[in-house]
Amino acid sequence: MLAVLLVCASPVIASYFTYYVVRPEGRRNFGELIDPQRPLPALATQALDGQTGELTALKGQWLLLSVADGGCDARCEQNLYFQRQLRESLGKEKERLERVWLVDDAAPVREALRPALASSAVLRVAPAALAQWLEPAAGQRLEDHLYVVDPLGNLMMRFPARMDAEAAAKAKRDLDRLLRASSSWDKPGR
Repeated sequence: MLAVLLVCASPVIASYFTYYVVRPEGRRNFGELIDPQRPLPALATQALDGQTGELTALKGQWLLLSVADGGCDARCEQNLYFQRQLRESLGKEKERLERVWLVDDAAPVREALRPALASSAVLRVAPAALAQWLEPAAGQRLEDHLYVVDPLGNLMMRFPARMDAEAAAKAKRDLDRLLRASSSWDKPGR
């Protein structure tokens, strides 16, 4: 009778032992989750055409953010490239993700970049206020990461700095999972 009881109780005992003693650290996401999430602040924005607005107007759609100055060095260009490629790789789901480049100075955006930015939002914001909202990883700058904002307007994920093609493939898996998980309540457009 004790042997039968032990056989029946062994899965429960093993699960408690595994959870409380072994502590598996299974993590499927590549990007770093922001905890607690940070809501979009009411920062004043200015588009390249001079139109003013607020950052909170971007609520209602998944956002993939990059930050850089208007001069846009090689690192910035690479982030903008990965940002565009990540969106395009989503296929029919790409309409649910918007690319946003937050320019944190008054320097003019180079004409050579403008054709690649045609389908993205380019907004100028105050750098001090932006630094209070976004948080880079330790030892990194704001410009080194791509950030994800959910349709409810919460900053919720940061992709690692210095992204390359292999890291972009992992970031795409994260975006696929986010869009798949939110497909029942999130629709394309604002």
